[in-house]
Amino acid sequence: MILATLEDGRVLLVRQFRFAAGQSLWELPAGTRNRGETALATARRELAEETGYRAASWRKLIEFFPSPGILDETMTLFLARRIRPGAASPEGDERIRVESFARAQWQGMIRSGQIRDGKTLVGLLYWQWMESEKQVSGETTY
Repeated sequence: MILATLEDGRVLLVRQFRFAAGQSLWELPAGTRNRGETALATARRELAEETGYRAASWRKLIEFFPSPGILDETMTLFLARRIRPGAASPEGDERIRVESFARAQWQGMIRSGQIRDGKTLVGLLYWQWMESEKQVSGETTY
């Protein structure tokens, strides 16, 4: 999953319908890793496919188990900076809306229940904590 930030600090979120939830959800861009693909390659591909954006700077923030009681799945959160727009290429069954939100906006969306996706809550709140602890200053360019 990708926490992509614009130069002014806004974060990209995507809105798409989730059949299991029965509703459209605001989420950080994310996707399934293809066989033989690294987590970073997946993040780069998914950011471009879902939003059209590409990033010049990537940093791995955290890896976690979203549901360790029933799945062995892991998720990796990447911070993508120095992003530039481009043409999105979602999969045929994906209907994705992309918007950017300032910190106060997405914090309000969490408080009001507009952001309910678990991975997105983890990603945004982890990043907020990291920023408050001044631990996100380093950049890695791939």
